[in-house]
Amino acid sequence: MPLTDKTLDYRGDWAALPTPAMRKAMAAAELGNDMSAEDPTVNRLEARVAEMLGKEGAMFVPSGTMGNLIGIMALAPWGTEMLVGDQSHIFGAEQGGAAALAGHPARPLPTDRFGAIDPAYIAAAINPDDQHYARTGLLCLENTHNVRGGTAIPAARIEVAAAVARAAGIPVHLDGSRLWHAAVALETPLADLAAPCDTVQVCLSKGLAAPVGSMLAGPRDVIAAARRHRKMLGGAMRQAGVLAAAGLVALDEILPRLGEDHVRASRLAKGIAELPGLGVDLETVQTNLVYVDLPPGLSGSTLDERLRPHGVFIGAHEPQRIRFALHYQIDDAGIERTLEAMRQIMAEVT
Repeated sequence: MPLTDKTLDYRGDWAALPTPAMRKAMAAAELGNDMSAEDPTVNRLEARVAEMLGKEGAMFVPSGTMGNLIGIMALAPWGTEMLVGDQSHIFGAEQGGAAALAGHPARPLPTDRFGAIDPAYIAAAINPDDQHYARTGLLCLENTHNVRGGTAIPAARIEVAAAVARAAGIPVHLDGSRLWHAAVALETPLADLAAPCDTVQVCLSKGLAAPVGSMLAGPRDVIAAARRHRKMLGGAMRQAGVLAAAGLVALDEILPRLGEDHVRASRLAKGIAELPGLGVDLETVQTNLVYVDLPPGLSGSTLDERLRPHGVFIGAHEPQRIRFALHYQIDDAGIERTLEAMRQIMAEVT
């Protein structure tokens, strides 16, 4: 079934299309050469996001994956090992770029049910000053945590993890692609969630509905170094204000209503949890993501195929696990339509 304006696309919050206000702003954006810091729209976006995150500077990049990679490159000396969560996006879904392109092998650490890393694991994983071992050069954290269900990790838990690294002289990078959602769910300022970390990447297209772009924020000297890495990776752009304009609108138009996605995600999760054979960890449904464990004999790809005639598209992340990612284009009626489709299908297969 092709995508239409009636489709409920849960495959990712990146599926949300730009709003009419974003399209209008993109068409009217004041432009210049961003590579020379001459694009006024990009400059406004960078200044605004830096202030929101409590950092000295910020830089616009094409994607969250590039933002994370540049953050790693700007913070960690070449050849040093980075500590990452074993279920993190950086470790499992970014093509091993930090190792392949930046010379940083990853040491995965156990991630708890809610996406946090026990500080004891971090302390134990920091290599001694011995020529046999790679120096530990970076700790990477994630908030919200995608694979654990979109869990919002409180600032205190980020702080205790980061403190272990700081005590050893190790910088910290935060993959905050959906940090906006964490701030809303926890009722905590973005700057407080970002404060324990040297750099933070936030995404404008996941959940905020901008068509393209992420931001990397951090100390002024680190962002200056990051601009050189961005150029080397092919991420420096010219009249990027066309894209940044949508990001500015997203901060005004979409960010204030993210809580609606959380309410709808909770309703969807509770409705699915009532269906025989399906498993939902309701405690981890804290923001806009809902993960569902499927019974034996029903694969994610099969369920996806059966939902599509109902106009519902889902993400089959593992053979027996699916994800619903909510965004502004999924309304209350869409939730009810999705639940009705799930009821019909589960009645047929169980």
